[in-house]
Amino acid sequence: MILASLEGRVFRCACRAGKTWGRGVTERVVWHVVKDCAKRAAIENLAPHDLRRTCARLCRDAGGDLDQIQFLWGHVSVLTTERYLGCQQHLRNAVNDLIGIEPNR
Repeated sequence: MILASLEGRVFRCACRAGKTWGRGVTERVVWHVVKDCAKRAAIENLAPHDLRRTCARLCRDAGGDLDQIQFLWGHVSVLTTERYLGCQQHLRNAVNDLIGIEPNR
């Protein structure tokens, strides 16, 4: 299987007639679009990063692997992803306790 790499911008500026211009949508454009949509939906204090964090948490709640979310968001360290999601290690219900390996008696 050959995987094509994605290069360049995913989104482009376009007028109502569909004509594109520029090199792509900037972070500033995204900020203004999110703020405008939030205002129309009567949602206060919403930022693009809130949407990114919510998406990551929804991925995790749907059973997404932590390493895949790390890859998706481009975090170098899985610790960053854990902080991002608010993950904590549960020592009383440790995941490795579910492996089912028991000592020979």
